[in-house]
Amino acid sequence: MPRFPEEEHPNKAFGWAARDSSGVLSAFKFSRRATGEKDVAFKVLYCGICHSDLHMVRNEWGTSIYPLVPGHEIVGEVTEVGNKVQNFKVGDRVGVGCLVGSCRSCDNCKDDLENYCPRMILTYGAKDCDGTITYGGYSDTMVADEHFIVRIPDNLPLDAAAPLLCAGITVYSPLRYYGLDKPGLHIGVVGLGGLGHVAVKFAKAMRVKVTVISTSPNKKKEALENLGADSFLLSRDQDQLQVYIRTI
Repeated sequence: MPRFPEEEHPNKAFGWAARDSSGVLSAFKFSRRATGEKDVAFKVLYCGICHSDLHMVRNEWGTSIYPLVPGHEIVGEVTEVGNKVQNFKVGDRVGVGCLVGSCRSCDNCKDDLENYCPRMILTYGAKDCDGTITYGGYSDTMVADEHFIVRIPDNLPLDAAAPLLCAGITVYSPLRYYGLDKPGLHIGVVGLGGLGHVAVKFAKAMRVKVTVISTSPNKKKEALENLGADSFLLSRDQDQLQVYIRTI
């Protein structure tokens, strides 16, 4: 049987939890662990809503453990740090994304690819290092090892920063990893939804030429005028597809 933090941990917390797969969230009192020597605790000020949260709330992947507190795009202000924390102090603006732990010793972890660690610990709905189940950011407080905490720049509004911790990194990472961040390159962004629009904004900030590829003609104005894409390709239009063959 899973061990739940509200039965094991000392620091009281409040959040919103799913109790079953109905999709309904309700008020939930629970506890966070005491701040360990390498932990950063912070007051949650904003948390993004990712569609993965909806999948988990409804147990659409078959892995949900209830009660389940979703949220993995979490930002706020540091309230306490452990005595061995080196990079953060009380009052800092910080965030945490999809992971709060990993083995830190496998080849993936050593290559800064903790998301491929076979023992990675997800921010919620996973077994933590002490055996309890993790709870996410639909709550008033958060605590995690400083290795998985990121600093939020002072000039970036916290409400805008939160979605970057999942939706943002999902598109930023491949742009950088595959060398698509070089000025003058031409890339195609397929779909202008939650991730697509962030991909366009990142790519344009990198001075990359962007063509948005979409099935929705009503997104053309958004792509070109609001997000600054260079061109728009309606993928349902066979004539347009012929024109764009081998151009990206």
